[in-house]
Amino acid sequence: MPVRTVYASSVARLNSNVYTGGGSDDTHAIQSLLDIALSEGGVHLIMDGAALVSRLCVYSNTTIECLNKDCGFYQIANTNTAMITNYNKASYERLTRNITLVGGTYNGNCLNQAHDTLDPAPFARYISKSDEPLFNLCIEFFGVEDLCIRDITVREFRTFAVTVGNFSRVKVENVWLDMVHHMGGNQDGLHFWGPGQFLTVKNCGGRTSDDIINVGPDECDKVSSITDVLIDGLFLDGAEQAVRLLSCGSGILDRVTVRNVTGEYCSYGFYICPWFPEGGMGNFGNILIENVCLKERKNTYTYHPPVLVSAGGNINCLTLRNFTHSKPYDNRTLFEFGLPFYTTRPESRCIPKQGIKNIIIDGLTVTENEDDPMGTDYICVHHDIERLVLSNIRVNKNQEKNGTLVRCRDNVKIDSLIKNNISTYGLENEFIGAEK
Repeated sequence: MPVRTVYASSVARLNSNVYTGGGSDDTHAIQSLLDIALSEGGVHLIMDGAALVSRLCVYSNTTIECLNKDCGFYQIANTNTAMITNYNKASYERLTRNITLVGGTYNGNCLNQAHDTLDPAPFARYISKSDEPLFNLCIEFFGVEDLCIRDITVREFRTFAVTVGNFSRVKVENVWLDMVHHMGGNQDGLHFWGPGQFLTVKNCGGRTSDDIINVGPDECDKVSSITDVLIDGLFLDGAEQAVRLLSCGSGILDRVTVRNVTGEYCSYGFYICPWFPEGGMGNFGNILIENVCLKERKNTYTYHPPVLVSAGGNINCLTLRNFTHSKPYDNRTLFEFGLPFYTTRPESRCIPKQGIKNIIIDGLTVTENEDDPMGTDYICVHHDIERLVLSNIRVNKNQEKNGTLVRCRDNVKIDSLIKNNISTYGLENEFIGAEK
């Protein structure tokens, strides 16, 4: 099967700017080159400049390569739909394959796009009313296998920067999320919906007004699963949240590793829960998060107290390994377990009943000085846990004695509590509460 290589400048004017826009509408010219993949079997489009475009659709066996970060795309104002998408979108079949975006800048022009769109898309199946507005995504692919997105900058996205649903074998690498204008909510980074398998995200980061990465297998259809996920290298430049893992129906999120997370966040580091109070408790299989060194900033969101890790729902095994914490901005809790929704109302803890089987904290280092906030409950347990393992924990507080390592709320039961190699200095209490 031939793959034809074409330069954008052969047909397009490329007189725009990926940072400021302007120029002539090159949508038709660029789309004519992308259509080669349909007529000839494959296309390698080389962007040797900046194009002003509205919406571009790609077919199987398409590569878009930008020669540098000043090359790429700027979206025309009031387009109000995705800038890049696949033509043969599907909810459960995978009709698109072999798509690569490499290099360049994709600017969604968020100041001049609507938050919602009525444009038809596969995820319309997730809503109950056909005329209900849908998020205006920037780059989207639905029903795809062998997708590679690397070395790109997504700038000024109105809602989600990159969304992939119904996928197999997806690799996202060296993608930077450049949010200059804060539009107030839903400016997420990388968003993944099920069904999906074999997802790799490496060395990505930036700034968002919500989570940098969301993996939500059944977030929309309540039945799909996502398995076999590796997120390795995540850099937060003042993002609101780091990683959200969300399961709320009969699907499962399983075999997930998140490692090497650093930088600064505002409200929430890791949210692992069903999220929606009206839904079920989801299904989380085996989740590992390790090597985390995040610095908190003042929280923006107030619907839930700021927290580094919040986990609730049906959890088989959650392992948190090698976390470091120093020079805190406030006395927010580091780990909370058993609050499965965004709300902290007491009634939300029990209906329906969640099941937390194994929580393992292996490696936590806390260092605080006399001028740091005091009175922190580092680990808070709000719901029964079958087995809680605390290992290799160091708390060194150069303060008068204050704070609690583990605080269990009223009527919480821990069937098996295992403690190993715990050393504390300057801590007022190591453990408060819990029936055993």
